[in-house]
Amino acid sequence: MKYIGIGTILSILGVICSILIWGTEEAHLLSGLLGGIFIVSAMLLSGAIASGDRMRANFATETNEDRNERNLLMNNALLLAIPNIIVAIFVYYL
Repeated sequence: MKYIGIGTILSILGVICSILIWGTEEAHLLSGLLGGIFIVSAMLLSGAIASGDRMRANFATETNEDRNERNLLMNNALLLAIPNIIVAIFVYYL
């Protein structure tokens, strides 16, 4: 819940800054950009972009602690991205 709250605060600040910089027509830009950055980082951390050989090599060489830390970071990045994407879609259609 902590990361969803942080993501919500970041998305609201992104909308406010976008309105101040570009106006109400482009109010979705910064929160959408933040959401995209967090989703891409979650994809990179999860290994969704890597090939099968690379994933197998990473799985064989990393310890359980490293794997758990990587999965925790991936989940946190996703929890930060969700409110940003929701607010960006909502503001875009508003």
